[in-house]
Amino acid sequence: MKIKGTVPISEKGTVPFIFAALLALAACGSPYPKLEKLDANAVVLAFGDSLTFGTGASPSESYPAALESLIERKVVRSGVPGETSEEGLARLPGVLDEVQPKLLLLCHGGNDFLRKLDDAKTAENVRAMVKLARERGIAVMILATPKPAGIGTTMLPFYADIGRENAIPVEGAVLNDVLTDRSLKADLVHPNGKGYRKIAEAIAKVLRKAGAV
Repeated sequence: MKIKGTVPISEKGTVPFIFAALLALAACGSPYPKLEKLDANAVVLAFGDSLTFGTGASPSESYPAALESLIERKVVRSGVPGETSEEGLARLPGVLDEVQPKLLLLCHGGNDFLRKLDDAKTAENVRAMVKLARERGIAVMILATPKPAGIGTTMLPFYADIGRENAIPVEGAVLNDVLTDRSLKADLVHPNGKGYRKIAEAIAKVLRKAGAV
């Protein structure tokens, strides 16, 4: 059975400095959270919403497609545009069963923020997705999503908190950098091909620092 949203792949804003700094430390801190090295045949699952699907660019320009070429491992793109974190939590078990990944790249929360859902519930859902994967022996990396705030954005600290709780890497800067740069966007809330490439490069950098590749 094919799981919905699963596809195999072969305007500068203002950000409160303290939140950006905390998330940057979570992604690049010392000591850096380590991941088990992925062997050449390992499968990586990129799971999330439209940012993972690649809305705003062609499938070949999505961040999972770009990442696959950068890390030389198979990356499965499983993004559903418009999906909330609650919907993602419900969908994740079936995708994990189908894909059997060694590493989960989790990018969720953006649609919760756009719909003004409860931040605490979003954090609870992201935390539950991390737990679900780790209980199956799957390594996890989180991509923190910025929240619209007035004319700019803010970064919520719960992503970094979940990273610290689970000793897993959190990339806490690149999505904000891309989504607040008009030259890297296809529309108000989605990157273009160049933006997705920058996201993939940032993820690859974290994976190398963490020892996964």
